[in-house]
Amino acid sequence: MLSAFNEHFSPIPDHRQQSKVEHKLHDILLTLVVGVICGADGWESIEEVAHNKIELLKKYGSFENGIPVHDTIARVVSSLEPQTIQSCFINWMKSAQEETHGEVIAIDGKTVRGSYDKKSKKSAIHMVSAFAANNGVVLGQVKTAEKSNEITAIPALLDLLDIKGSIITIDAMGCQKAITKKILHKEADYVIAVKGNQGHLHQSIKDFFEICQSDKFKNVEHAYHEEVDSGHGRIEVRRYWITDVLTSINDLTSQWDGLVSVGMAESERHVDGKISKEIRYFICSIEADAKTFGNAVRKHWSIENQLHWVLDVSFNEDLSRVRRSNAAENMSVIRHLVLNLLKLEKSCKKGLKAKRFKAALDTDYADKVLQLIY
Repeated sequence: MLSAFNEHFSPIPDHRQQSKVEHKLHDILLTLVVGVICGADGWESIEEVAHNKIELLKKYGSFENGIPVHDTIARVVSSLEPQTIQSCFINWMKSAQEETHGEVIAIDGKTVRGSYDKKSKKSAIHMVSAFAANNGVVLGQVKTAEKSNEITAIPALLDLLDIKGSIITIDAMGCQKAITKKILHKEADYVIAVKGNQGHLHQSIKDFFEICQSDKFKNVEHAYHEEVDSGHGRIEVRRYWITDVLTSINDLTSQWDGLVSVGMAESERHVDGKISKEIRYFICSIEADAKTFGNAVRKHWSIENQLHWVLDVSFNEDLSRVRRSNAAENMSVIRHLVLNLLKLEKSCKKGLKAKRFKAALDTDYADKVLQLIY
């Protein structure tokens, strides 16, 4: 029986001249994964981890000619086709992820700042990721040249994913008719923020809610939900309104595929005696259920707190100087893969940074993490 790694990552082609190959592609990829699991963030540290985890590596690979040197690891990983690796990753996650009706999938982009290379005038890459908020795992990712290209990257990412029955959340950059149409075509729902990039729509929804509030929603059927969080001297009150009574703004909302409701989210923060408020507006294809709406809005920020922040703090992504050819993009996918493995490993209740440190010190624990894909 093939391991999940061999089953889903074997399609990656090895374009090296086979007569000169000393280390199998599988062994190099395995070295890379184990290195990142154990806290390595660069080529030399990955090789160093491999020397210390040689018995673990031989359990899953051949390593007939020993451990590949860091230059070999860098050269091979840099030469691999990113789209193929991303496709393999997504296929693995499809098999590993249990389908959950109503799962909130947050889509957002992050610039890998360390991939910018001034000397070669190479721009930093921007990765757009889909994040399953309930399980805290990455479902897939695509690269864009810059943040403005998220508009074209999001439909491409949606094409790769199985999102049926899910609720897709996107910030205002993704508030585009083509994107809502794509989500509906994939049999999913959406909750998408609306800001100034959709000027008339944003202003109409803002005016609509201001009038409704001034009149205390008299004669406007709606749903309301409120949550209060407190801790560390901070109190946050989150209020959510959603309605499917769109008569007064129907000339604008009718242009959007599947749009059946609009929502408003208000966040009120009390810190050190000071009060701040933030109000955001949304278009939705979900029914006017305030708890469902509030859950989707709140969980969208999980991609920032549980993915982007974690990649920077626990994986040192923004400090990474891995830039060679396709290396930055491929390493981003590997970090996502390892992040998922560490999230799926439940025996250790510590954070991801502590889990990586534990794996470096405890080979049995590193093996336990690796077994999730072998």
